[in-house]
Amino acid sequence: MSLLSSSRGDDHPLTPAQFPNPDVDIGTDAGARQSAVLAGGCFWCVEAVFRQIDGVLDVVCGYAGDSASTANYETVCSGATNHAEVVRVDFDATRLSYGQLLKVFFSVAHDPTHVDRQGNDRGRQYRSAVFYADERQREVAERYVRKLDAAGAFNAPIATKLEPLQAFHTAEAYHQNYAARNPGQPYIQAVALPKVEKTRHYYADKLRDE
Repeated sequence: MSLLSSSRGDDHPLTPAQFPNPDVDIGTDAGARQSAVLAGGCFWCVEAVFRQIDGVLDVVCGYAGDSASTANYETVCSGATNHAEVVRVDFDATRLSYGQLLKVFFSVAHDPTHVDRQGNDRGRQYRSAVFYADERQREVAERYVRKLDAAGAFNAPIATKLEPLQAFHTAEAYHQNYAARNPGQPYIQAVALPKVEKTRHYYADKLRDE
């Protein structure tokens, strides 16, 4: 795995509307249906963001980074594994690209400057990571982080790790589509829904039809 660290930007990080597009991307020659596996803290929140985006075919909560034998919520939450809570975003590459998914991921889905935490959720299971399936995904992600660095997108170092995807392990059924099924849950209201609203505000042109 590799750790990408950016230099500090100025005191005025970019708004999502100012985020640049990736310089390189993955075309449809890699297939019409593609997948991205991303870790950005609690998978309920990241899932809720991506379920809104047009071109997304499915979002599945899961675990990546360690063995199948430890891929269960209780063990992962103990912090004793190398798993991260992740989402696998399946998307139609004729309508949405891998690079555009990364733009949403970095700009609204989580804070990539935090090391092993998001908000009050602490531990390696909450780290920021891109689990790349191949060298093309690795290159797009690495070059995009470097572009965000150069643009001064954040006023703290980017802590996102690039890790090769060994396996994706689907999480327990009750985690799937959790935010939509539990909108009144206090954590969802406090953490997930603000990200959902931020996505709707800054990416109104990319939302799926209700």
